[in-house]
Amino acid sequence: MGIYRDIAVSSLWKQNPILGQVLGLCPTLAITTSLINSFSLGLATALVMSLSNFTVSALRAFIPFEVRIPIFILIIAALVTVVDLAMNAWLHDLYLVLGIFIPLIVTNCIVLARVEAFAAKNAVLASTWDGFMMGIGLTAVLSVLGIVREFIGQGTLLSGIEMIIPDAQAIQILPEDYPGFLIGILPPGAFFILGLLMAARNWIEHRASERAKPLPQPAPA
Repeated sequence: MGIYRDIAVSSLWKQNPILGQVLGLCPTLAITTSLINSFSLGLATALVMSLSNFTVSALRAFIPFEVRIPIFILIIAALVTVVDLAMNAWLHDLYLVLGIFIPLIVTNCIVLARVEAFAAKNAVLASTWDGFMMGIGLTAVLSVLGIVREFIGQGTLLSGIEMIIPDAQAIQILPEDYPGFLIGILPPGAFFILGLLMAARNWIEHRASERAKPLPQPAPA
């Protein structure tokens, strides 16, 4: 079980796709205007990552090394098409909001990077777990950005929940006459908030590394 714990810790924190590797910034800055949008796109990406890692790991012995990248992209594109059509059929309103960012999962370097770096070299179960946890790490950061941006920009939480649960309503946290802070729902706002999250992560990592250093030994008399 140690390898699965290490994969989870690495995916969620040490090599987090956004905070650690700074990948996938285009959807991160554009779609995180609310928690529902962020969480939905993150889960769709996590599903694609886990399935693509599973497929590539299962077929890695049959994929020629020279053409592996085109085959990886073909596999990812097929899985993204399935997710895209499923959302269009069952979550059509949400599908219209997320728009082009669902098909663009194909070009998300996070997905291809994990397929190439891990799934093509490891067993099926570990590869599937790696893809899923990397997707959950991405979803967590997207959700935090969505919560902060929605609160600053609209003063609400769960705006758009009716696209998933028809009878549900958003939670109005700030007064209804709150005018909203425009930069919170624009890409520059996401850039500033993401920078603060990265700074906080780096600070925590620095503090942890300082604590891990051995204490200086006293000089011999």
